[in-house]
Amino acid sequence: MRDVAVIGVGMSLFGKQPQRSLADLGAEASRAAIRDASVNPKDIQVCYCANYAHVIWCLAQEIGAQVGVTNIEMVNVENACAGGSTALRGVWYAIATGLYDIGLVIGVEQITTSSLAGRLLTSETDLEGSIGLSMPARAALRMRRHMAEYGSTAEQFAQISVKNHLHGCLNPYAQYQKRFTLEEVLNSRMIAEPLTLYECCPNSDGAAAAILCAQDKVSRYTSKPVWIKASVLKSPTYLALEKDICRSYLTEQCAQEAYEQAGIGPEEVDLVELHDAFASTELYLYEELGLCPTGEGGRLVDEGATALGGRIPVNPSGGLLSQGHPLSASGVRQVCEITWHLSDQAGKRQVHGTKVALAHMEGGIVAGLGSGACSIHILSR
Repeated sequence: MRDVAVIGVGMSLFGKQPQRSLADLGAEASRAAIRDASVNPKDIQVCYCANYAHVIWCLAQEIGAQVGVTNIEMVNVENACAGGSTALRGVWYAIATGLYDIGLVIGVEQITTSSLAGRLLTSETDLEGSIGLSMPARAALRMRRHMAEYGSTAEQFAQISVKNHLHGCLNPYAQYQKRFTLEEVLNSRMIAEPLTLYECCPNSDGAAAAILCAQDKVSRYTSKPVWIKASVLKSPTYLALEKDICRSYLTEQCAQEAYEQAGIGPEEVDLVELHDAFASTELYLYEELGLCPTGEGGRLVDEGATALGGRIPVNPSGGLLSQGHPLSASGVRQVCEITWHLSDQAGKRQVHGTKVALAHMEGGIVAGLGSGACSIHILSR
């Protein structure tokens, strides 16, 4: 397996943009990544494009035609919220195994014009989903269980939203660049008790892209590559085999494999971008990623350890809660954010001294299995 680097990234603004097409958003992010990498579009040999909410034929090809990337292998990917991470892994794998040298990864979503927006997405065989066990309901149940088992508080969960919205104020790509007080988060409209509106990520439109390159070609394009040290993608086992709804064994397994692949432990990670679709999710992901022992996620919040300036900043971008969540774009967006930090280009939200960073995404719900997919990437200077 060859080492693979990120040599360029690009992103569109995230937000409600119903006037823009998927191809337009994807092309904007792709052009920015191509410029950032100083790559000729004709040098790109493979492209993976992730999208979930629209059934559009050959989206990668349509975007590629706008940016000069044609006549190559192109793969269109759907893997729910983990789609962008899955596309990234696909290009990484194609380069790491020696099939290609340079590839383009795109994640793009246009949620506000999709027929799926606001719908309860379940399969015909998902009894729990059909009677109301939606994503917010699942998050609220796990939130309640964590509070009962470990003594975490509504204020600790709400403080995560306060933190991420504060971070989002420093991010020019964020959908929401507005501060919220603890009281505003706690008193916002109840969605699934005790989960409030400001503890839930918004519907969003947007795109992100990255250029990946094999080690022996990197020097042609940059003297400061960002290396992908680990790439892990897993599906879950049966829920009946899991013992605690407060824990995602899928994330724990992915994290363990990623740390082993990168040859590090969680204590060596300087920055994390994780799937905070709900404020409650972020707290227990601290534990599943090994940032603290099980049950002590609330302590990290109280200590300010995961805020900018803390010991292990989490979601300096503002995360899904503030930057927004165009489903298939989010996994690629996280890698863009991490690349900027590792390259000292993150502006006012820069986490100085970042040498190792982790990106985590989960995606979908499958009856009897829980989450459909989980992906973790570890990157370093």
